[in-house]
Amino acid sequence: MIHRRTFLQQTAAAGMLFPLLNTPARLFANAKKEKVRVGMIGVGARGQNHLNLCLRRKDVEVVAICDPDTKWAIPKSREMISKAYDAKRKVAEYSDGPEDFRKMLKRDDIDAVIIATPWEWHTKQAIAAMKAGKIPAVEVCGASDIQECWELVDTSESTGIPVFAMENVSYRRDVMAVLNMVRQGLFGELTHLQGGYQHDLRSVKFNNGQQLYGGGVEFGEKAMSEAKWRTNHSVHRNGDLYPTHGLGPVSNMININRGNRLISLSSVATKSRGLHKYIVDKGGKDHPNANVEFKLGDIVSTLIRTNNGETILLSHDTNSPRPYSLNFRVQGTNGLWMNDMESIYVEGKSPYDQWEKSGSFKDENSYMGRYDHPLWKRYAADTSGAGHGGMDWFVINSFIESIKREAPFAQDVYDLATWYAITPLSEQSVAEGGSVQYIPDFTRGAWINRKANFALDGEW
Repeated sequence: MIHRRTFLQQTAAAGMLFPLLNTPARLFANAKKEKVRVGMIGVGARGQNHLNLCLRRKDVEVVAICDPDTKWAIPKSREMISKAYDAKRKVAEYSDGPEDFRKMLKRDDIDAVIIATPWEWHTKQAIAAMKAGKIPAVEVCGASDIQECWELVDTSESTGIPVFAMENVSYRRDVMAVLNMVRQGLFGELTHLQGGYQHDLRSVKFNNGQQLYGGGVEFGEKAMSEAKWRTNHSVHRNGDLYPTHGLGPVSNMININRGNRLISLSSVATKSRGLHKYIVDKGGKDHPNANVEFKLGDIVSTLIRTNNGETILLSHDTNSPRPYSLNFRVQGTNGLWMNDMESIYVEGKSPYDQWEKSGSFKDENSYMGRYDHPLWKRYAADTSGAGHGGMDWFVINSFIESIKREAPFAQDVYDLATWYAITPLSEQSVAEGGSVQYIPDFTRGAWINRKANFALDGEW
């Protein structure tokens, strides 16, 4: 089998797309036994989660870390590395400002990079990584404009370097069980899907990497961690700012970019009240931030139409008092599942006109127990201690194993560009009173023949 570095060079020189971009998944019978040498761009709260999982793996060597935060991110990551690695093994640090990642990318001992930085840096750093010959895994968000999405695709195709989209909710255990139900035809032919990001983030703070709630009405330079940059998007933008957690998982269920594609969307937003009210309630009407005018509507709803006739309803709700929910609904001609209240209804199986509980994975007689995805059954023990209920383990595992085996990424640059594009298109639609916006085909027609390859049994 050809060595991976040689393979990258030959495909790029020939002007070909890297096979991870456009070929179906293989049967991984002859796995390579190699280490993947990784550089970390961004080792804040999210990046440290990925760092921890990489440090746990024998097939990964963390070569370098990069972050401009020398007060907490770098020292905490250094501590994690010292506990995991022998004292003789040195991991390089790059912390001389926000552009220092470019120095790290000049190293010739890095195969891949994991990017977990503020949203506005994702595309810039992924493109720089590809041009430097490194394979990027990129955290999720929404793009600033459509051009940004095309730059990701164009750079990946021109360099022959694939991009891995780090959408972790696709690997959530209940979501993968429902994917298994869909593939086995439990719901019949799918007609409508829903998902979203519904998460009260008004008061998010971080302390030693742990997410805390309550207190604090500061954002920007006076804030901690994510609040330094995330809240500013609510000041200046009005659209679905974080579409991937809802869209990514349901896209896999209807084979988006692999026999199906997103065609158009229309978005509307409510008035903006939540953040202002929170600041006044917690900080008083004389607090400086009480004068800030927030552009983001409290709830943004986006309706998407697909080529194969399904509709997808996305919701974005981060500035309201509410429990966490991704608002999943998967509906077909034979029934539906909704993750809120763990509800399921299957015609001919459920009592007429009555919801059933989807049940527990520990109960083999329940829906979740019967349809628990084979990959979760196989690797549940390996996910112990991984973030977000274990689904973060699957993200890192998929990235590393695909590189080792020269296999197609299950969530690739075309998926990332498509999901990222929802944000600027939704902003335009909201600004134009809900006007229809057409979603680019980032595969340039290849979606017609591309085959589904997400979470296939026997993949790893």
